[in-house]
Amino acid sequence: MTQSVAERYLRLGLQLGRHVEGIVDAYFGPPEPAAAVEAAPPVKPRTLVAAAEALLDELEDGWLHDQVVGLRTYTGVLAGESASYADEVEGCYGVRPTYTEEALFTAAHERLEELLPGDGPLAQRYERWQNSILVPTEQVERTVAAAIEEARTWTRGLVELPAGEGVVLEIVRDKPWLASCDYLGDLRSRIAVNVDLSMSAIELLRLTIHETYPGHHAERSSKEHLLVRGRGLLEETLVLVPTPQSLVSEGIAKLAPEALLGGDGGAALAAVTHDAGIELDLAHALAVERAGEPCRWAEVNAALMLHDAGASKAEVHAYLERWGLMTPKLAAQMIRFLTEPTSQTYVITYPAGRELCRSYVAGDPERFHRLLTEQVRVRDLLGAVASLDISTPPRCSPWCRSSGLGSQVLDPSATAPEVGAGVPRSKWNLRAIGMSLPTSGTCSTVGTVQAH
Repeated sequence: MTQSVAERYLRLGLQLGRHVEGIVDAYFGPPEPAAAVEAAPPVKPRTLVAAAEALLDELEDGWLHDQVVGLRTYTGVLAGESASYADEVEGCYGVRPTYTEEALFTAAHERLEELLPGDGPLAQRYERWQNSILVPTEQVERTVAAAIEEARTWTRGLVELPAGEGVVLEIVRDKPWLASCDYLGDLRSRIAVNVDLSMSAIELLRLTIHETYPGHHAERSSKEHLLVRGRGLLEETLVLVPTPQSLVSEGIAKLAPEALLGGDGGAALAAVTHDAGIELDLAHALAVERAGEPCRWAEVNAALMLHDAGASKAEVHAYLERWGLMTPKLAAQMIRFLTEPTSQTYVITYPAGRELCRSYVAGDPERFHRLLTEQVRVRDLLGAVASLDISTPPRCSPWCRSSGLGSQVLDPSATAPEVGAGVPRSKWNLRAIGMSLPTSGTCSTVGTVQAH
């Protein structure tokens, strides 16, 4: 029986998953393809490359074509094709990582110096501030559960969550990430929070929103309901890590806390941490997080140093402590993340996804709704960035006074940031903040230890 292109894509992705555990982030489609792939011997990577190329030849330009480009790139690496780290990232996600000058981090550190005055080096003051609002390990599960309920309530005002959706919360240890959302299908997710590393109240709130509402779970359950059940798009039942789908998804999840905590949902979530005995100054915490955002590009630099420049782990560890303001334990955790087969290229999805989705949404709730419910391509996000001019900055930009996603307003008392803050004086300079437009014809069609 002839298979549709969507069915062939599912089979290819599942066959790829036989080679690297975790590459298939979720599959909730028909059980027959998964059972058939599991029963058969693993397909050689070179055979998968040929199958992906044949599928690309038949696909029109669109979301599924983008996905297969990412799949083809990753199978090529498995098959032994020689590619730089930057080439692999570009092929998988549709944006190219570039080295960010440390001047960007210096500017961020200077702003943090103002927000965190006191004695000692900035890294120590930053750590002291985080420690001052740490959530005790024994309070993490209760705090996350309460935050989930508040975030779900807020999200219902943004998107109509499908009936029957929900999450199950687990506390875990010994993972290379801080938190994860494992989508189980049937509108359900398992949310895991890693308590090996202590988390501040603001970080725990951010991660909870990132993984649940209106982040990963809200996106996956909405798309299962609307795209899979409503429109029969089988390709949406497979979530593959090294594809443009991941960059868009992480961008949504990065934007989610910004929308909720900076808006009318922030007070209720801050109250959740107060119930855990933490006195959280939410406005100050958000200001510190915004000031530190550029430092997340240090993680992309670290990946380029490690994989393309031949730097040692010790050098990268020191770099992350210096420019990323990470504790030694967190820097070690990040290096683990950057060397895991499933996540070594993934780090670009966090800062790049955030910047691109933020620019695409530009304060418009309807655009955020579209990200949660439609097949938005990386190309669409890049198009939004390319059209931006400083005369009409994105309303979710770092120099906005935030009162919620739908009511971002420019702060007249603030000055426009330099290139290092993400927006230069004329056009958005992607290369200045660690990414650039795709360079090859093929890739142009795809268009902190982070939560996964």
